[in-house]
Amino acid sequence: MLQVKAKRLIIAAVAAMALLSMAVQAGEMKPFILASITSGNLKDQSDNVKKALSNAGFEIVGEYSPYTTAHIIIVTNKDLLKMAAAQEHGGYAAVARVSITKVGEQLQLAYTNPAYMAAAYHVDGDVDAVYKALKTALGFIREYGSEDGLDEDDLKDYHYTLGMERFDDYYKLAVYNSHKEAVAAVEKNLAAHAGGASKVYRIDIPGDKQTLFGVALSSKTTGNKYMDDKFIMTEIDFKNPRSTAHLPYEILVTGKNVEALHARFRIAINFPDLSMMGANSFMNIMPSPDAIRKSLTLVAGGKLGQDF
Repeated sequence: MLQVKAKRLIIAAVAAMALLSMAVQAGEMKPFILASITSGNLKDQSDNVKKALSNAGFEIVGEYSPYTTAHIIIVTNKDLLKMAAAQEHGGYAAVARVSITKVGEQLQLAYTNPAYMAAAYHVDGDVDAVYKALKTALGFIREYGSEDGLDEDDLKDYHYTLGMERFDDYYKLAVYNSHKEAVAAVEKNLAAHAGGASKVYRIDIPGDKQTLFGVALSSKTTGNKYMDDKFIMTEIDFKNPRSTAHLPYEILVTGKNVEALHARFRIAINFPDLSMMGANSFMNIMPSPDAIRKSLTLVAGGKLGQDF
């Protein structure tokens, strides 16, 4: 009997490995990469990670702690910037986000999957070089963030479900007379914490009129929890490992236009397995897309309800 059970377990394991191999061959990807699980002090680990990233040729453009148990480091490099500059709305791909999250006694180190994000943001370039640099600097255990993963074609046409927004259905927040004027307006409003937003980073994409801002969103001044990073993550980021590198949200100035990815796309692309209803579901943050749009519109200096 024990031999029969052992054989069944072996057969099941072989089948599971075969399915995994098929998924890899099919090019299925997941939004995040788990680099390591350690223990210790969050600040010490963050300092070590920053040093490793700098040594690997990455420029640290910003840092963000949305809550006491998490720290996010935003980086770029020449390959990411080249990809971003190649497309009119490619600025979203100019960064990689690295997170250190304390869960119990664990410190989970993770980063956004460059190939996944490149496909989701419709950019082409040397993604493999970015991946290798991150893997060398930080390590690799496995991809995570969805059960089955998505291939490149799925990601380029991604929407959560029928009627939900795709990459091209971005928020049009404001229009100015020039790129310089648009960037100055966003800077001014971020400094004033308009809409409960704070500046995390700014990247001016070389060779093109694109500027990407990373913004932290807090309800301390707005009183609206549905636009608050911490509230939203408490509702949707409940699985292990954590998907902390979902944050921060972005605003892109492209030419004289100020825009941002639609929250129903931006959240879903990083949490594709999130349930529509029930505990820890989209239903719990149903007002969040409108609340986020309102905050980002105020940052852009636009008018609520205006279409361009």
